[in-house]
Amino acid sequence: MHGPALAIWAIALLSILCMLVRPRGIAEAWWVCAGALLLVLSRLLQVRAAEAAVGKGLDVYLFLTGMMVLAELARDEGVFDWVAGIAARLSRGSATRLFLLIYATGTLVTTLLSNDATAVVLTPAVLAVVRKAGVKPKPYLLTCAMIANAASFVLPISNPANLVIFAKQMPALGSWLRTFLLPSIGSILVTLAVLWWISREDLEHEPNDGGEGLQLSPGGKLALAGLLLACAALLGASAVGMDLGGPTCIAAFAAMLLVGSKDRGAPLRVIKGVSWSVLPLVAGLFVIVEAVEPTGLLRAGAKGLESLAHLPGIAGNISAGFSVGLLSNAMNNLPVGLMSGAAVQAATHLSKLPGSLRSAVLIGVDLGPNLSVTGSLATILWLIALRREKVAIGGWEFFRAGLVAMPLALLVSLLLLSV
Repeated sequence: MHGPALAIWAIALLSILCMLVRPRGIAEAWWVCAGALLLVLSRLLQVRAAEAAVGKGLDVYLFLTGMMVLAELARDEGVFDWVAGIAARLSRGSATRLFLLIYATGTLVTTLLSNDATAVVLTPAVLAVVRKAGVKPKPYLLTCAMIANAASFVLPISNPANLVIFAKQMPALGSWLRTFLLPSIGSILVTLAVLWWISREDLEHEPNDGGEGLQLSPGGKLALAGLLLACAALLGASAVGMDLGGPTCIAAFAAMLLVGSKDRGAPLRVIKGVSWSVLPLVAGLFVIVEAVEPTGLLRAGAKGLESLAHLPGIAGNISAGFSVGLLSNAMNNLPVGLMSGAAVQAATHLSKLPGSLRSAVLIGVDLGPNLSVTGSLATILWLIALRREKVAIGGWEFFRAGLVAMPLALLVSLLLLSV
């Protein structure tokens, strides 16, 4: 690897490391954007290439904007407190029942609204649940992060990385379900079993009943309607092959305007409450990926896929899935997903590349990040949400759970892919 390539990789990896460690308490977005800016100022990446990279993320920015606005709107209007009361009452004094209820909700939100939505929307709701129920928060909050990845390949819309891997060759929904439904079920059940086992002592504490008579305000009802509208918009957009960001963003701002008709101060409170730094963070990651791609990784990835194509089906799938999954933890699955998708497209004998191998790559990109908080944008958003609420669950607790959950779930999913 020549000098410029080494410099690019050094800047990229240092930026991602600082994003996670946050030296001197400086926010994540500053480190990523500083790395992207340094790549441009040092002429390791041309200005036009950086601008093009930022432009590639437009749909992601719109999607995240919509989800963050909806989440803040729901929080501000008491939707999360209302959900918390229902969940605590339905648990009927059983921590295990509450845990299963939250896990099922996370599976549904991830499947229908994407893993990033689970991190942005569900995490604050679950935090409200555990505070109202008076239980230890770690098992329930870890569930939010891990189900966001474990259920992220049930549908094409469950993870933006799915669209990147398949690009214009996205299979029809029926074909997708035939390929990924069984591996998804395996991933969801194995992750559930591991989380329950490692949390079993914390789940012995009985939750409170959550109180009686909690009512949703008119503004809260409109905010909840906005979330449901976003879900319908995502499913409709996916069915007709549209990008997902625009419909989500429109649904969010429509809901905010509707709530504003009942509560005039709500729009301003929501705008102030959204963590807007997430958007430059994602843009910076796109720029870093653009700089890394020409360093030879893309070419090496394509050759690696060709080599794996000659292995027996199961061996090739397991090797591809674990390789991509581990790489996602080293530098986040957003850049790895972008590069893996490009590598799949760039494979010399793409027409001869087994479909199961590409599917294994997708599962690795989606599920592999359950090893560490570096793994996916969803886990980073989850961590930001916890830091915002001053909840002390860090990377070490996540890693201890992921060290067991991720390899087992990934192995089971890849084996089921070959059934």
